[in-house]
Amino acid sequence: MRALSDRLVEWIAASVSHAGLKGAVFGLSGGVDSAVVAALCKRALGSEALGVIMPCGSEESDEQDARLVAEAFELDVVTVRLDKTFHALTEALPDAARETVSNLKPRLRMAVLYYWANMRSSMVIGTGNRSEWLAGYFTKHGDGGADLLPLAGLYKTEVVPLARELGVPEPIVTKPPSAGLWAGQTDEGEMGMSYEVLDSVFRALEAGKVGSLDPRQVHKVGEMKSRSHHKRVPPQIFEVLR
Repeated sequence: MRALSDRLVEWIAASVSHAGLKGAVFGLSGGVDSAVVAALCKRALGSEALGVIMPCGSEESDEQDARLVAEAFELDVVTVRLDKTFHALTEALPDAARETVSNLKPRLRMAVLYYWANMRSSMVIGTGNRSEWLAGYFTKHGDGGADLLPLAGLYKTEVVPLARELGVPEPIVTKPPSAGLWAGQTDEGEMGMSYEVLDSVFRALEAGKVGSLDPRQVHKVGEMKSRSHHKRVPPQIFEVLR
C-alpha cells in the first residue's frame, strides 16, 4: 500500500483540480496539525500553496514556530495581523463569556482565509484532526469552516507520526497542542483529558468495546460527540412539499 502521505497529497491535488481551482490556502499557526497540512499542500501544489499567519492576541512564539515551518518547507506565506480588528469588533459587542469572545478569533481567521482563497483561485484547507472533529473541539464557521479537511480522518495520535515522516521540525511536533485562544490555553487542559485517552475512547466506541475503559471517560467523550453533532452536519433545510 502506498504511503499515507502520498495518498493525501494526491487527494488534495485531485480535489483542487476537480473544483476547477489551482491552489490551496491554509492557516499556519505554529502547531503540528497546520504544519502537516502545510507539508502536504506544498507537495501537492507547489508554489500554489499559501500559508497565512494570523496573529490575534497570540503568543509571539507561535508566530516564530509558524515561520519555522514555512522555512522548513520553503512555503510562501503572508501575515495578516488581526489584533486591531478583533478589538474593534469586541468593543462593538456586549460583554460575554471568555469562550464566546475567543470564538471570534477563528471566525475572523476563516474570513481572511477565504479572502485569500478567492484572490488566488484556491480552496481553503482546514487543519482539524479526527479527534477534534468527533469531539466538536473546533469553532463552527471558524476553524471548522473549510473546503477540505485532509486530517479529519486521522486521530491526533496518528498525526504526530505523519508529521515526523513529512519532516516537520521536532519542536513543532512536541509542543503542547493549543488553539491559542487565550494565554496559557491548551487543548488537553480545556478538554480535560489527553489526546491519548480521547483517541483510545473514540476507538473503543467505534469498535463497540469499551468494557475495559473508565466508564466516566467513556460517558464524557460520548457526551462531547453527541453535543457537537450539529457542528458536523450541513445546515438543516425545511423541505416544502410541492
